[in-house]
Amino acid sequence: MDQKENFLKVKHLFNRAGFGNSYTDLIKASKRNLNQVVNDLLKQADAAEGLKTVDGFETRQQLLKQAGLGAKKELTPAESEERKMIIRQQNEKGRDLNVEWMEKMMSSSSPFLEKMTLFWHGHFACRSNNPYYAQQLNNIQRTHALGNFKTLLMEVSQSPAMLQYLNNQQNKKNSPNENFARELMELFTLGRGNYTEQDIKAAARAFTGWSYNKEGEFEFRTQVHDAESKTFFGKTGNFDGEAIIDILLEQPATAHFICAKLYAFFVNEKPNEVHIKELAEHFYKEKYSIAAGMEKLLKARWFYETAQVGNKIKSPVEFLVTLSKTFYVNYHKPQVLIQLQSSLGQYLFNPPNVAGWPGGKSWIDSSSLMLRMRIPSLVLNDGQIDFTAKGDIEDEALIAINRKGKAKVAKSYINAEADWNRFLGALPKDCSAIDLATYLLQPALNEKNKAMVNKAASLKNVAIEITSTPEYQLC
Repeated sequence: MDQKENFLKVKHLFNRAGFGNSYTDLIKASKRNLNQVVNDLLKQADAAEGLKTVDGFETRQQLLKQAGLGAKKELTPAESEERKMIIRQQNEKGRDLNVEWMEKMMSSSSPFLEKMTLFWHGHFACRSNNPYYAQQLNNIQRTHALGNFKTLLMEVSQSPAMLQYLNNQQNKKNSPNENFARELMELFTLGRGNYTEQDIKAAARAFTGWSYNKEGEFEFRTQVHDAESKTFFGKTGNFDGEAIIDILLEQPATAHFICAKLYAFFVNEKPNEVHIKELAEHFYKEKYSIAAGMEKLLKARWFYETAQVGNKIKSPVEFLVTLSKTFYVNYHKPQVLIQLQSSLGQYLFNPPNVAGWPGGKSWIDSSSLMLRMRIPSLVLNDGQIDFTAKGDIEDEALIAINRKGKAKVAKSYINAEADWNRFLGALPKDCSAIDLATYLLQPALNEKNKAMVNKAASLKNVAIEITSTPEYQLC
């Protein structure tokens, strides 16, 4: 394989298994064996450094105060104001957590790990009004992002954020709540159609007593656990939650469901059953080693076929992170990133529901495409932008939405600075407009874009014009 061909393959790899890479690093990587580049990506992901914005002790103190105030029948004006202040502080911490993760994705030395965390963030979609629980769940997903799926599934299932979100605190013997058991099978493991209503009822009974304490730690409450015999997937026994998870992982359908989602996220939203079956059989054989599954995917010949390149619409987060990372953008007021996420329809830590963001063509409509095409020039030239929120967000003071549901427009300066000297300085001295456009775009250059960049006054103008095209929305 010549270096030019390897350059394009490596570029595809870094776009899918990360958020792009600098021209210099791509040139270096393209001189190496492709499988070795994949091995390096896997090694880089060994050290998982988590998010740290939210202090657990401080959050617990706030929750205790909040609980005390909530227990009172009537509040004094001072107590009422204190309650509002706690909510404002929690919302502020939630936004800080969002920004910390965005900045981590832009600057991390382990982009593959962050991309995997983003995948699991959507797979185990969860909303929590407790920023510490949200941070805790995100760090679980990062720690086990390339570990064993059973361990990841178990820790997610025992996290306060998920137990609270799917109502397992209310799941008790003689009064089972089926919400967690249903979503565990439908969205986290088997997929719809691979279980019965009786399986849901049995699993719900098995998960009775799974709860958490005031310290934000998992707690098994034996006094509310249903210890009677249950029949699940044709097996009968005194099953608890862990036994249910073991039985779910015995089903080949679970490996197929997970691999189908990995394929849609990393390869192609149009499923190829031959490829997915190949992945699923390997994943199952390797006892749900996520690293083994992803190594198989990233080293597969079909992953690099032309049909897989430049065919996926970037999610809003992928779009913002890739743009910011490529041009070394410094956001002087980073909370503008939250406004951008909300306007584009993917607000981290706030999925629309437990199924997560639908992805694909749902990311793009006429208004969001126009906004996406304006953002590069505004970010790279610090322009002013009108924000219209899509979906709900925690703090209406950030992007106001009135009670009738009609969005109010908020204006803001992006207040960002791209490091053009660093970006342009990393390009080869003989880099042409066509070379730069080819580097920035995943789809092959069409005649219209070739003509456009050849007329550009400078490479800086080429970069701004190319990132403002519809083609830049694809990876």
